[in-house]
This record gives sequence, C-alpha cells and structure tokens, in this order.
Amino acid sequence: MKLGNQKLIYFSPIIVVAVIFIFILTLIPSASSAPKNLPIAFVNADEGMTVPAKGNVNIGNQIEQNTKGASTEQSSVKWIFVSNTKEVEKGLNNQQYYGALIIPKDFTKKQATLQTAKPDAPAIRLLVNQGMNTAASTLASQVLNGTVDKMNENMRLQLVKRFEQNGTQLSANQALALAAPIQKTVINVNETGTHSVNGNAPVSLFQPLWMASIAGAAMVFLSIQKVTFSSRKEKIVNQVGFVIIGVILALTAGFGLAWLAEVVGISVPSFLDTALFLAIAYFSFFTLISAVLSWLGLKGLPIFVIILFFGAPLLSMAPEIMPDFYREWIYPWLPMRFMVDGVRELFFFGEHLTWNRSVSALALISLISLCALFASALPASSVKKEKSRSI
Repeated sequence: MKLGNQKLIYFSPIIVVAVIFIFILTLIPSASSAPKNLPIAFVNADEGMTVPAKGNVNIGNQIEQNTKGASTEQSSVKWIFVSNTKEVEKGLNNQQYYGALIIPKDFTKKQATLQTAKPDAPAIRLLVNQGMNTAASTLASQVLNGTVDKMNENMRLQLVKRFEQNGTQLSANQALALAAPIQKTVINVNETGTHSVNGNAPVSLFQPLWMASIAGAAMVFLSIQKVTFSSRKEKIVNQVGFVIIGVILALTAGFGLAWLAEVVGISVPSFLDTALFLAIAYFSFFTLISAVLSWLGLKGLPIFVIILFFGAPLLSMAPEIMPDFYREWIYPWLPMRFMVDGVRELFFFGEHLTWNRSVSALALISLISLCALFASALPASSVKKEKSRSI
C-alpha cells in the first residue's frame, strides 16, 4: 500500500497528542478551581447596650473580632470590614464584593430579649451580588449562610447553658426562639433575572461574536490576499477600505446578535446600548485578528481558535476561583474579558453605554490593532515596484 504523504503520517501521532494536550489544558481551570480570597463585606452597625454590673455590651463587636481572628491569607474568603451600609451598597454596585453581611444596630438589644418572656430574635442581612458572577455569588451565598448558621449554633449553646445555670424553665416562645436565635434575611442585589441563561448571558454572547469576528476577518483577508498593489499609497487606501468593511460588519454583528438574543429569550435591558456595545466589541476583535493576519497570513488564524478554547471556560469563572497560573498569566491577556464585563454591566448593573473601563479597553485594542494593520502596508517587500522604477 502506497501512502501519499509519508511525512504527515509519521507526524500524525505527535499532532494527535498535541491536540489532546491543548484540550486538556482548557479543562484544568474548571477541574482544579478553588475559591481564594473571595471578597465579602462585613458591616457591624451594632450599637450595643448597657447592662447592670457589666457595663457596655456589644455582641456585634465580639462577632467582628472573632471573624477577624479567623481570617487568614490562604482563606477562601477575604472579609472586608466596611463602616456603613451605604459604602457596602456602593461597593456591590462597583463589583468590589460578591456579598455582604450586615449586623443591625439593635442586634445586642434584641439578643438580650431571648432570655425574657417575650423573645425577639435579632436579624442579620445577607446581600448576595448575583450579577457579578454566577458561580462566585453562589459560593458567597453559601459562605454567608454558613457563617450565620455557625453564629446560631454558638448562641444557642450559650443560651441553653445560661438557662440551665439559672434553672429557668423555657416557655414555648423561648423554645421556639432557641431554634433560630439569629434570623437571617437573604437579599439578591444586581439580580440576573430569569432570562439570562442562569446569569451566563454575557459569556454566551461572547462565543458567537468571537467566531463571527474570526470568520469576518478571514473572509476579508482572503478576498484581498492575491491583489497586487503598485505602491504603498494604494495599499494603505486598500487598508482604509478594509476598516470600512469592518465597521459595516461590526454594526451588522452587533445589531444582529442583540436581536437574536431577544429572539431566543434572553432579556436585553437596552437594545440600542447592547447592540452598539456588541458592535464596538466586534470591531475590536475584527481589527485585532486582521492585524495578525496581515503580518502572519492564515497561519495566525489558529491563535484565535486556541484563545477561544482557553477563554471560554475562564470567562465563566471569577478570577478568585481560578488557579494561580491562569489568573495571573492567561486571564489578563484575554481581550474578550472586556466584552463580557461590559455586557454584564449593561445586563445586571443597570449601566448604559458610556466611556467606561470596558469600552475604553476595547477602543485601545482597536487603536493598537489599526496601527499594526496599517504598518503592514509599509514594508517595501510587500509592495510591487512602481513602473517608473522598473524602466
């Protein structure tokens, strides 16, 4: 049996192993993910109370000190102690915290009533920043609920011991209060809603936009690849046309994807803002891919396919959950993270299209890419000598 290309056959095992290796690398972040220093705010507004023979008693302060003592640099949670609820709300809206625990000002006073005939259990508010990241907000919710459950257990044991020491017989109300001596109210802020692909709509929209960017840049590149230019000026003019086509494709992709998102049932808060932002993101990706193709040719296309494989699983994760290598060396270099962040702000945080961090980052990528794209027209080797020089 004769083989057409024996060299390719010889290298096929290496190619197969390389492909498997690349795909396995994309699974590592999900397989070895573990939360580390997940920022959660802690507010102690407890005013305490004066107790005869004991002076001022403030249980909120005791809980705060215990929480500080239990925190370590390697902890899954990083408690950030904030002075008041307004600062917490501001931090949640600015995506600084995945959640918050708020001890009210009457916490100690209500705790004292648990030993009286009319117990009134104190309440703690738990805020979960749902829109910031689905997986991380779920973890934050578990941590917050677990923290209050542990407080409940400790307080229940203390109260039971006091009742035993005093020889007090529990009333029905006191027994009921002992079941949950601390009430908790869980509030989701910046909610993802019910039509957001379980909070993953930003990541879901990224994938078709990225693939459309690759397809658009590749098709335009192939259409002009065999064109011969007689001067640098002619080639630069052609690059301008390249950019104009990119703008048209960007508007088509942005408005088309926003419309299709609504068609499939995704809730789009502001169609115009979303469509324009997606167009900006597409143009940023299009110019980036085009710039690489202008220098490397179609050999540069696999780079962006690999970025897709590595980027997709990371974009659905919070940085605090990623392994150190991926958080420090892979995630910061993913250009699509700005698109996902921008869509998240539009969808879940009530933002409108403004010159914010996401837009400015995408604009910077476009600017640098355009410079590289036009620079590819400058080398003399890429330009056919003018007829006047050949005479």
